[in-house]
Amino acid sequence: MKLDDIKKLHQKKYRQSLGHFLVEGEHLVLELEKAAAANPHWRQARLLVTSTYQDWPSRWPRQLISDRQMAQLADTKTPQGILAIVSLPANVTSQPVAGEKAVYLHEAQDPGNLGTILRTLAWFGGMRCLLSPGSVDPYNPKVVRSSMGAIFHVPVETEVSFDTLSSRYPRIACLDIGGETIASPGFGHHDCYLFGNEARGVPAEALTGLSARRFTIPGAGAIESLNLASAVNMAVYELNRGSPSG
Repeated sequence: MKLDDIKKLHQKKYRQSLGHFLVEGEHLVLELEKAAAANPHWRQARLLVTSTYQDWPSRWPRQLISDRQMAQLADTKTPQGILAIVSLPANVTSQPVAGEKAVYLHEAQDPGNLGTILRTLAWFGGMRCLLSPGSVDPYNPKVVRSSMGAIFHVPVETEVSFDTLSSRYPRIACLDIGGETIASPGFGHHDCYLFGNEARGVPAEALTGLSARRFTIPGAGAIESLNLASAVNMAVYELNRGSPSG
């Protein structure tokens, strides 16, 4: 891939057409290498480095470029000097793994929120992230960066529509205002947990069609809603705090 094409990978349409995305910075490249030890897909990468990282030990092929070229390719204002070009994973819908739960995000828009959510799912493990049509691209450089490498450790599916969920997950919960508290024993007895767009929530007709059970995070009521990442973080913590599963 030519340098001009690599620069285009900051845009979703070119990531999709070229089948690659960018991983920038020493920490993220280290996380990618760690993930590659367990997942063969992540072994399909190559490095672009400046002289600072020309001796970086790696299994991947390496190309030396100038600081000026790195500045043109990188998404950050002060790039460290190391960048990986990585093949996009196939967006394969898979049947639930035994014991695995799913978090479904409806039209999640903020890259930082999605990256934070992926970090939480990676921390606790045993969870998959499903993104509805209209959600931010998980391979957006800002998502990859804010995930701190969690994107390599969490199964992610994109363009997942509501009408496919009931065939995969028999027990679906939705975080919504006015539902049961997430501290109730029944909260952990679900396979898939839906979170809506901060501005619009989850469409009511979709919840009716899915027969989703509603839960809420109790608060003082001083504001209308929680930040999406905060809501997911608290719910996933509650699931792992001792709520029974299965």
